Amino acid sequence: MDKDILFMKEALQEAQKAYELDETPIGAIIVYDNKIIGRGHNRRNTDKNSLAHAELIAIGEACEAIGDWRLEGCTIYITLEPCPMCAGAIVQARVPRVVFGTRSPKAGFGGSIINILQMNELNHQCEVIEDICKDECSTLIKDYFRKIRNKKIFDK
Repeated sequence: MDKDILFMKEALQEAQKAYELDETPIGAIIVYDNKIIGRGHNRRNTDKNSLAHAELIAIGEACEAIGDWRLEGCTIYITLEPCPMCAGAIVQARVPRVVFGTRSPKAGFGGSIINILQMNELNHQCEVIEDICKDECSTLIKDYFRKIRNKKIFDK
């Protein structure tokens, strides 16, 4: 559990990078043998690319580090429950363990809407651990959207 908190703090640092870019503050890291082999934070607006989600960036780096598309033996730490695209990518990459900070009730596919990560119908299922550093993860997201709403009010 202590390692989960330590690594989630690293994912929160990635989320903070997204926040500073005025992106939705989601961060992800991938760990193998207690070493971070992939990092990512949301860059959709920055890169003008709908695929530039934190998880996909981290998966890309981790695959490069391992030299394989299979991330067996890895854990992905994400500050927010993954969307359907990212949950699917996690399953496809064969990541055995997923740790996320807080749920995403309107877009989460790690249990909130559907749990793609643990569907028996798929050829791979993940162990899912949630609520690690929940308050910090939730606060960062809420602060970001509060800032966006306030900006819209003052821009009118």
